[in-house]
Amino acid sequence: MPFAIVVIGLSLLLLMVAFRSIAIPVKATVGFLLSLGAAFGATVAVFQWGWLSGLLGVPSQGPVASFVPIIVMAVLFGLAMDYEVFLVSAMREDYVHHRNARAAIIVGARNAARVVTSAAVIMISVFISFLFSHDIDIMPIAFALALGVLVDAFLVRMTLVPAVLALLGDRAWWLPRRLDRVLPHLDVGRRELPRPRHDRRHRQGTRPQRTHHTMNSRADAGAHATTAPSPRRQRSGNAPRPNEECT
Repeated sequence: MPFAIVVIGLSLLLLMVAFRSIAIPVKATVGFLLSLGAAFGATVAVFQWGWLSGLLGVPSQGPVASFVPIIVMAVLFGLAMDYEVFLVSAMREDYVHHRNARAAIIVGARNAARVVTSAAVIMISVFISFLFSHDIDIMPIAFALALGVLVDAFLVRMTLVPAVLALLGDRAWWLPRRLDRVLPHLDVGRRELPRPRHDRRHRQGTRPQRTHHTMNSRADAGAHATTAPSPRRQRSGNAPRPNEECT
């Protein structure tokens, strides 16, 4: 229990610092607890109660070892927070640039969906491969992690997170001013980058200065070319004419 309190407390604080929000850390922690509960419940049903034990090839039924919940909680927490950061950081970046909560959800989910899906499929495949070991100590951990990642990635992060953010709207990114002053700033969503519109205006504003400078330089070069006598004219003025040579 103290381990869970420390882990959840640190996750709330770090996510609050990263995303400058109160709703985002609470939602992420609640989603992790849902995934953890689903993983523990399915593990107890299969390895203690015997549900689908013959299909999965469980050698024996009985109480789960005491170290299984700790390992499952630690690994699943790290993977769940990774998926949360991948998904919400893309939404945060678009929201900071355009201040449109609904469009930020769509853009962020579209950009991060492939990354989250690929990472989840890889980890699920790895955990399922350990089920073929038929080791009574390894199989509960592998089964709990595979089911936990499946629920967390596809049900919690890819379904519940966009739905909750859409219901909250701009309130999902709200943070009290006093708390904003106390918390350090961590630029996860590249908040400090200039907006594209600002860049275009800045470039348009600097083009006339460069053009004026180049025009002045070209005008000076032209004036210098007109004032300086050409070598041909100098040679033609100093050389004697053909009539003078004859006379």
